[in-house]
Amino acid sequence: MTGQATWLDQARDAHRRGDDAAEAAALTAAIRADRTNIAAILAMAELKRRLADDRAAGSFYRLALGVTAQARSVPSALHAGLQRAEAFLAATERAFADHLLGQLRDAGIDAAGATPRVAEALRMLAGDQPLYLQQPSMFYFPGLAQRAFFERADFDWVPAVEAATAAIRAELESLIAGATDRFGPYVTASPDRPPPNNPLLDKPDWGAAWLWKDGAVAEGMDMLCPQALAALALAPQPVIPGRAPLALFSRLKPGTHIQPHHGMLNTRLICHLPLIVPDGCALRVGAETRPWREGELTIFDDSFEHEAWNRGASDRTVMLFEIWRPDIDADERAQLTRIFSAIDSYSEQ
Repeated sequence: MTGQATWLDQARDAHRRGDDAAEAAALTAAIRADRTNIAAILAMAELKRRLADDRAAGSFYRLALGVTAQARSVPSALHAGLQRAEAFLAATERAFADHLLGQLRDAGIDAAGATPRVAEALRMLAGDQPLYLQQPSMFYFPGLAQRAFFERADFDWVPAVEAATAAIRAELESLIAGATDRFGPYVTASPDRPPPNNPLLDKPDWGAAWLWKDGAVAEGMDMLCPQALAALALAPQPVIPGRAPLALFSRLKPGTHIQPHHGMLNTRLICHLPLIVPDGCALRVGAETRPWREGELTIFDDSFEHEAWNRGASDRTVMLFEIWRPDIDADERAQLTRIFSAIDSYSEQ
């Protein structure tokens, strides 16, 4: 306490005299002696702010907030100073972004006229868009492009699958009209595992009628949906015993919202062939939101944070399946298949 009183008295005395150099020296000594001295750090930030050195002020304010985040408790007397720090940083970051974007606009570069990647970088720089990255919940494969959506034109098999849309929709409609309801809740719990913390657990709001499940054609689907299975055979689906292929009719009832989440792997892409899509339905992957369009494949990396909703008046149904990422070569696919098989064989023990 004596040491704190010493630097505080010295800083206050220098401030009363208008001796900025002496005040800075006292505060510098206090911070060097204890990098967790939030009061001294905030006082230094205020001094730099008075001296119109906003960049230095911002550095000390950030340090104060960083130390605060690690502290077990913070005296209430410092709360106002920390709030000033947050407000100052928000204002200066906005001012910096406005300055930079203004300079770029004068040079003919803005979000409207820039290339898509430059426009996205500008939105993140301005704080208008958060940074989204692959965050698979189970297995991460390094070195892949951080790309949320893939375009249909990137895949030569897409036109043939899309050409089967009408035939697949007809099979779906027959399935719905059939005596046996093939749809069940998509989110279910294993009897010997804790139930997932998901508001759609065991609810029909997000329904699944499986075409391929656990690497095998679902019972009876070879007779009920041959056109759907034939179309799926055209895509580069992973083949992993007990795991893949995986394919289903995925149905969202009106008012259903699949909350933001991450998929298990970044080695695959998820494909949606939209079959029945009312107005008010969309999918967000990372920073981009896209509606489904009937008969046009939507292809995305589900290891990015993503969510989906049906705000329409009727059911939305897509045929969902997975494919290998195109930037994983044949040798890597073979090795990954062995890795996933080994993982599954351990979990079965």
